[in-house]
Amino acid sequence: MIVKSKAEAQQRADQIENFWVELDLLEQDGVATFEAERRSQIADYHEKLVDQMSEQYDIDSSKRDKQLSLGMKITSFLGALALGASLFFLFYQFWGRFSTNLQVFILVVAPVLSLLATMVATQREKTGYFSKLLGLVSFICFVLNLSMFGQIFNIVPTENAFLVWAAFAFILAYAIDARLLLAAGIICISAYLSARMGSWGGCYWIDFGQRPENFFPAALFLFLLSYLPHRRFAGFTVTYRIFAMLLFFIPVLILANWGRISYLGFSSDLIEVIYQVVGFIFSGAAIWLGIRKNWPDMLNTGNVFFTVFLYTKFFDWWWDWMPKYLFFLVIALAAILILLIFKRLRHRTTTQTRGGSI
Repeated sequence: MIVKSKAEAQQRADQIENFWVELDLLEQDGVATFEAERRSQIADYHEKLVDQMSEQYDIDSSKRDKQLSLGMKITSFLGALALGASLFFLFYQFWGRFSTNLQVFILVVAPVLSLLATMVATQREKTGYFSKLLGLVSFICFVLNLSMFGQIFNIVPTENAFLVWAAFAFILAYAIDARLLLAAGIICISAYLSARMGSWGGCYWIDFGQRPENFFPAALFLFLLSYLPHRRFAGFTVTYRIFAMLLFFIPVLILANWGRISYLGFSSDLIEVIYQVVGFIFSGAAIWLGIRKNWPDMLNTGNVFFTVFLYTKFFDWWWDWMPKYLFFLVIALAAILILLIFKRLRHRTTTQTRGGSI
């Protein structure tokens, strides 16, 4: 098996660890045994393979390594946020004391130096923790760069800044395999598309959040991006899908309760009914597609929003006139019904999977 990415290497290492755990259990139950020589050959092969993958991709070869890696990821994230905040407040603390020429020089040099540091760290450090930390700092410097240039030269702010920030974040995210930067790029491109949609709808671009439907094109765009091949980038596809669903279901949920802020020219009550139906249909479709494609992220997100839509309707129908004990009893019974439905779906999926594997 040829391993082409860190994600594949980590998956193979986990399979090897699970293989030995299962083999020990099989031998204890007397189901299967290996001769000592054969077992030693397999162990030597696995050890060499794990060592090779660890040297090339710096994977976690044990549970202890995974725990340490999680701590390092959290520390790297907090360090990047702290360093970025430090730069932000440093700019605003002493900014007025600098001449215009010095301000321009700092704004140009800061993102360039941080970007060069990110590239150097990417080449020299296998784990990627320092490169991702520096990458986030580089993105923060770039955002401050455009923002401060606008203030210095009194440039009228436009939504195009989000497009430039998104391009920078996406380039860095794919260069150093950083999901945090990918999320930053997704937020920026979503803001740009939504603001552009708001401008076309007749409002000032900065007020695009007043019309939740402005986020629908961004949701569709991100969902289409999730179909691009991301084999070398672990978690990128899932990140695109989750953001796409959030940018769709949250506006639908808002419009299902406050129809007066919709672009649609119908009455507020009719608009709310339309979006309530849309919410149930699409959250149910997300659950179905998640089961069919084996996408746990889509299944779980669809399940959450289907439940939220259902409970908000219960609140609208019964909260004002139903006794509170009876209302919460209905909620509990609905939850039990949903559990039974998902248990049935899970059993059917497991049966189909076993039948296909025979």
